[in-house]
Amino acid sequence: MRIVIVGAGAVGSYLAERLSAEGQDVVIIEDNEDLAADLQDRIDALVITGNGASPTVLQEAGVDRADLLIAVSNSDGANVLACHVAADLGVKRTVARVEDSDMREGVAGLEVDFVIDPGEAAALELGALVRQSGVSELVEFGAGTLTLVGATVPPGSPVVSRPLSELRSIRSDFDWVVAALVRHGETIVAHGDTVIESGDHVLVMVNSADVEGAIGLLGVRHHVIERVVILGATRLAELTAAHLTGEGYEVIVMDEDPAKCRKLAEHQARTLVICDDPRNPESLKSLNLDDRDAVLALTGWDEVNILGCLLGKALGASTTVARFNRPEYVSLLQGTGIEAAVSSRLIAAGAILRFVRRGQIHSVVTFKDTDAEAIELEVGKNSPADGKTLVDLGMPRDAVIGGVLRDGETFVPSGISTIEAGDRIILFSMPESITTVEQLFIQV
Repeated sequence: MRIVIVGAGAVGSYLAERLSAEGQDVVIIEDNEDLAADLQDRIDALVITGNGASPTVLQEAGVDRADLLIAVSNSDGANVLACHVAADLGVKRTVARVEDSDMREGVAGLEVDFVIDPGEAAALELGALVRQSGVSELVEFGAGTLTLVGATVPPGSPVVSRPLSELRSIRSDFDWVVAALVRHGETIVAHGDTVIESGDHVLVMVNSADVEGAIGLLGVRHHVIERVVILGATRLAELTAAHLTGEGYEVIVMDEDPAKCRKLAEHQARTLVICDDPRNPESLKSLNLDDRDAVLALTGWDEVNILGCLLGKALGASTTVARFNRPEYVSLLQGTGIEAAVSSRLIAAGAILRFVRRGQIHSVVTFKDTDAEAIELEVGKNSPADGKTLVDLGMPRDAVIGGVLRDGETFVPSGISTIEAGDRIILFSMPESITTVEQLFIQV
């Protein structure tokens, strides 16, 4: 697939690296010469320095032969214009990042096929992590009927040192499948003989009604959160504060920039805004944090966010979540007491990757500490999978089916479950097997 990406910021560069590594034909357009040069040194793709909304530059990028244009620069207007021009030049499909809600309502008729706002999606994810404190992921599939629950397994958890086949016979009161686990930076797609260790980051698929059961299975301690302290007066902080106050939480935002604090206080009347340095232990100490508090570190600096979470945990907060830009930091968080991490660019990547994957794809989710993907797709008529059991399907060992939605009913499958055309399945796979498993479910 030929893909043109406009903007080599955090989202654009991540997508370019990931898609280029998969062997996609990627072209990146970036008007900042330093960013363009840095990206050209790191990936095997054509990087063009120029205005991504310029017809001349888009023609140089070969957009008329492209299957997809992804416009993710820092300018909403430039992204929409790039999509409009590219469509006129012949690109098959366009995706634009648009953060301005008023502009999103006005893109109809401007040749933008799909609009993403990673900030709003991240705010919703943060809200879910506050409601279910202690987990690292809480991702819904199948119109909310199936949920992927992720968490770091604590010492003393009932799942430690037992093969999954044995655990399934012990915990049979609800249906569950361990999709994968991440151990010391290595992803292990789970099978019956897989043994979970303390400190593993485990991903479990369950029916949404059984989320509490999955949390108990992993041995994660849940705290009821009443107050949320947000570090950093960023756009993500404002969106998250609005979301959480709307759900009835007491919210405090702390930032040392007076201008940002004034602006946020004007927009969020129900949020207490404190103008102080969130890196100062005394600032957080004055809040008297306890196990009813969650600290969300949402500044634009990974190091500040990690430090803020560590301070919050040391001062008594039960739940801490760090925003991050550099994925390599996430593997370093295990064992620090930081329960979860969020990344706008991973959320954006998941939203966009469904246009890259083959077949009828409903959603794609990427993860913070592994290159694996969770893909929700529809089984095609007369596909190789139609009518076969999971045992007979011949799935690669580094791929697993975690859930099935059929005729409005959901279930977590076992080896004897049969796949039928029209099923929506949630598939967990490592990158090297994605093409193979896609071919199993594509309509013949």
